[in-house]
Amino acid sequence: MAMSCEYCANYVYDEEDDCCYCDINLDEDDYYRLVSSSYKNCPYYQSNDEYKIVRRQM
Repeated sequence: MAMSCEYCANYVYDEEDDCCYCDINLDEDDYYRLVSSSYKNCPYYQSNDEYKIVRRQM
């Protein structure tokens, strides 16, 4: 995928499992399309950069 999951707002840390995972609830078809690279970019990617909007306003 072109976007890195580490910088996505949907990539969350689970303290119980001590690991990170994608928090999007996908059905089997969406998951298959996502991992089979039918998407060039993840359609669920949301930037975790809180200051992106502020920089655009300047």
